[in-house]
Amino acid sequence: MHRSLQRLDSIHQKLMNTIAALDDATLSRTPADNHWSVAQIVHHLSLVENAVIGELERGLARPPQRISFLRRLIPTSIVSIRLVRVKAPRGMNPLEPPGREEIIANYDAARNRLKALYETHGPARLKQVIFKHPFLGDITGLATISFVGYHELRHLKQIRETLKKL
Repeated sequence: MHRSLQRLDSIHQKLMNTIAALDDATLSRTPADNHWSVAQIVHHLSLVENAVIGELERGLARPPQRISFLRRLIPTSIVSIRLVRVKAPRGMNPLEPPGREEIIANYDAARNRLKALYETHGPARLKQVIFKHPFLGDITGLATISFVGYHELRHLKQIRETLKKL
């Protein structure tokens, strides 16, 4: 299994283990105004991952493209750093998350779709897809897979912070 998929699985498992033991009240409680509940965080992750999958599928339907050498050097790991609070794009705000089982099922389904997309097309083809990230700019499809893992890690940290505040 490719390193990117191993990281995705590892982070995803840690997140799922963290939320598995939470009761519904804890899952849906917000620590303060303008802060997300754990349920909203997981719903946001699902929304983002589904949007990423859609963009990658559209990119894969187009002829191969290349981005500049310098653009390929952008470290997607910076996404996991929580020193700066970043406002989610409008369509990625988890306004009203569904119930616990549906949130988890939606998120697991999105992850399975992303992994299937990776396994179907492989890293070589994904390097030929350009994804327009709202903060990182143009990155390859392969870097986008890496971004998803680091984005999940960022929000795993947020979940842990949220649980400490509750």
